[in-house]
Amino acid sequence: MSHPVPVIEMVGVDKVYASGPIEVAALRGATLRIDAGELVAVVGPSGSGKSTLMHILGCLDVPTGGTFRLAGHDVSTLHEDQLADVRNRMIGFVFQQFNLLAYMSAWRNVELPLVYAGVERSERHERALAALAKVGLADRADHRPGELSGGQQQRVAIARALVTEPALILADEPTGNLDSSSTGEVLGLLNDLHDDGRTIVLITHEADVAEHASRTVTIRDGVVHDGVAPPATTGVAP
Repeated sequence: MSHPVPVIEMVGVDKVYASGPIEVAALRGATLRIDAGELVAVVGPSGSGKSTLMHILGCLDVPTGGTFRLAGHDVSTLHEDQLADVRNRMIGFVFQQFNLLAYMSAWRNVELPLVYAGVERSERHERALAALAKVGLADRADHRPGELSGGQQQRVAIARALVTEPALILADEPTGNLDSSSTGEVLGLLNDLHDDGRTIVLITHEADVAEHASRTVTIRDGVVHDGVAPPATTGVAP
């Protein structure tokens, strides 16, 4: 009986940054498995290696050691153009800053990943509207970001992450710029998407946000602790 391929499979991943003769280990032997349909929170203090882990999970950086597979693809074997293609097709990004283009309507912001993928205009429009409907913003499709609340802007960003039907949604501090009401909206939406079978990794430093996940992974000093609180250690990794 074959086992399903995990969306994320990291085995002994290291990430070392070198500046002249000085080397800093930002990740140390990170091992992590996330299966399809999981909602996993990655938590850790500033300087724990959380950002480095996120960059590797998002194929924005590559390990210096170990193995990282995204939906079965060994990322270390891909060149830069292939990495860019993987990012666009297989990962939906949601950032703290929304990263919406102010001069474009909501639906045009949502369709951007499809533009880069070479999807035809009529199909782009249809899929963008469908993604906005999924996040409850069908009636705001023609509004620009400045005409939307912070919570609505983040929902547009989530629709943009959904529009390519990616294997993974990577949400980096998605509630960091929101008030408590909008935070509840966005976390409720992520929970709904999880209930629909989406695979979501939520990067956060807020314990109350992490509580919405079905599993919590902690990181400290570049060491990943899957499902358990990390022991107190000395030293700080970037």
